[in-house]
Amino acid sequence: MAILRALLLVAAVSGLAGCGTTHATVGTSRGESLMLLGFDPVGYFADGRPVRGKHTIAGTYEGRTYYFASAAHREAFLATPASYEPLYGGFCSNGAPYGVKMGSDPTQFEIRGGRLFIFGDVVGHEMWLLDEADNITHADALWPSIADKGWRIASLEAWTVKKVPWYRDGKGLMARWREKHAGKELAYDTGGTMNNLVLKYPGWRAREGFGQERLGVPGERDDPLKEK
Repeated sequence: MAILRALLLVAAVSGLAGCGTTHATVGTSRGESLMLLGFDPVGYFADGRPVRGKHTIAGTYEGRTYYFASAAHREAFLATPASYEPLYGGFCSNGAPYGVKMGSDPTQFEIRGGRLFIFGDVVGHEMWLLDEADNITHADALWPSIADKGWRIASLEAWTVKKVPWYRDGKGLMARWREKHAGKELAYDTGGTMNNLVLKYPGWRAREGFGQERLGVPGERDDPLKEK
């Protein structure tokens, strides 16, 4: 009976909002499928920090567009895109070990073994660090099976009919984090399941400034630099 309810929920979400994009992209007024909310993928490696790209210096790979801080960064990316693209479609690397394709905040990142890992928010980042080696192993193994799936349907299936044996819920992870970081608190409003799975898009909290600094998208109306 539980499986039947899960399958009905999968069907309902798919019909209501579509399966979602395969990568954590947002549409722009120029018709682009933009990754990383316009942050420069090369900047993480060259500068060791998130670097905002310019919509006037763009490059596209397999239909995905990236913005760059300089023409030199664009040239480096286009020469070897696989060296710079974020893992797991730019979705949260803390969800990827479970087959979840959701969340994307380009200011939350890690580089391991010359690879770029992006997280959905500061909480996802901190939870991933608790078991980063295992998380990478599981995510690398799962990604080929979900790479071409829309993020909504993949995430819903991962929470219901395809839940992996090593799944860890947020409550349990937070308890472990508090044990490791005694006396500290880590609070973040995720925005709720309806927003994250149905109404919104990957990266909406970072883009719109929900509970954090608003990043916007370079060259778009919500670009915060336009207001300065």
